[in-house]
Order: sequence, then C-alpha cells, then structure tokens
Amino acid sequence: MNTKNNKAQSTRQLILSAAEQVFARYGFEGATTEKIAQQAGLPKANVHYYFKTKENLYRKVLELILVAWMEAANAFDEYAEPCDALSCYIESKMQFSRNRPYASKVWANEVLHGVPILDEFLKNSLRDWLENRVTLIKGWIAEGKMRAVDPTVFIYMIWSVTQHYADFDKQIVLLNEDKALTDEEYRYQTGQVVDLILNSVGLQRPVSQVR
Repeated sequence: MNTKNNKAQSTRQLILSAAEQVFARYGFEGATTEKIAQQAGLPKANVHYYFKTKENLYRKVLELILVAWMEAANAFDEYAEPCDALSCYIESKMQFSRNRPYASKVWANEVLHGVPILDEFLKNSLRDWLENRVTLIKGWIAEGKMRAVDPTVFIYMIWSVTQHYADFDKQIVLLNEDKALTDEEYRYQTGQVVDLILNSVGLQRPVSQVR
C-alpha cells in the first residue's frame, strides 16, 4: 500500500512540476493538458485521473506557490530582531526566484489577469498573512528598532525586487552579456539586495553575516 501511495504521490508531483512550467510558458488559456502530459512524460489520461480538469490543476499549482511563499516568511516568526528576520526572508525569496522561476511567472500571470482563479484565496490567506506581518513591523518601528515606513509598501518593495530575478530572468541574462548568473554572482547580488533593503529602513547586517 505504501509503495502504491508513494507512486501516486510521485506522479502527482511530476504533473504539478510539469504544469508549473507549462502554465508559466503559455498562461492558463494557452496551456493544455496535452502539453502538460508531454512535459511530464506521461499519458494525458494520468493528468485527468489525478486532477480531473485543467482548472483544478491550475488552482493547485497556484495554491502551492502561495503556500511556499508564505512558508519562506517563517523568519518573521523565528527571529525577534528585524535585521535577522528580514535578512532571512529576503534571502529565502531570492532563493525561491532562483530555484522556482516558473512558479513566480505563473503567479505573475495570474495577478496580471486579475486573479480570476485565486480571488477568494487572496482575500483570505494572503491578506491574513500580510496583516500579521504589517503588525509585526509596526511593533519594530514603535520599539525604535527600524526607521518608520509604511509596512505594506515596504513588503511590496521586497516582493518586487526579489521576484524580479524570476519574472525578468531573460532580461537579466541579456544585460549580463547573454550569460545566466553563476551561483557566485547570484549570491553576491542576493547580498546586495539584502543590504539595500535593510539600509532603506536604517538596518545593517553584522559584518560576520556579510559574504
């Protein structure tokens, strides 16, 4: 039974990974279950067996992306000091853009089209997440731990900068002499992003954390 369950879970994950890539390339309207099946190397019947419809699959991909993004923000709960919490969060977001660029593009496409699928999910889960972090940042500001800024705008800025590395990766390659950033270059740019964002609110990483 466990072997059967593991195989089913593996197949579902294979389909979800393929769907993430296909939805990123073609959008919801342009994507088909046939293209997703081809990307996954599976019969189209498998896609319908596990997800029934393209919309079900698309919704699941979007929900998993949002869950992953919110999990990346666990640093807000794990660290008491804003410098540590924000550094970890920004680094996590940058790494997500590095490892899951298709996921970021799927999300961007959904938002650009007016979030027709995830409207209610956004109103609930994401709004609650944002309100909790805004409250935390306001607390840091009240305690004099960081410069006073609008917390919502500040979080939007973090999102825009970190997701740029996924949503506009082709532009980054173009401006880097048609070469993808190496791991070392990406680590350097991640550090720069962290420092610039922290400095904007009067924070600075300890020298021991700068690499």
